[in-house]
Amino acid sequence: MSDHAMEGTHAAAHAHAAEEHHPQAGTYIVVAIILTALTGAEIGVFYASFLQPFLVPLLIVLAILKFILVAQYYMHLHFDSRVFSVLFVFPLWLAVLICVSLLMLFDYLSYHPG
Repeated sequence: MSDHAMEGTHAAAHAHAAEEHHPQAGTYIVVAIILTALTGAEIGVFYASFLQPFLVPLLIVLAILKFILVAQYYMHLHFDSRVFSVLFVFPLWLAVLICVSLLMLFDYLSYHPG
């Protein structure tokens, strides 16, 4: 078999393997239904009077869950190489740490002026 024919066979096998890992339309529909349910839960949490003391933490948790679903499925991080996930998550955590550090600094400065 020629080198060119073997390259075509390897490329076809690689393309077939990539298609097996790519989600079908049903997966996206299920994820959309879950995201809709999480949005409904956010609305329910907002209007439930007995959950008002826990409103902000609950909304943050629900928002994080929605973010994870969107990043994993609609940004295809779940099906791509782990390198892409690391390249996405590391700067995200770095930004979170910077924001938390700034919030702590501003809180400290509010109690200890000039």
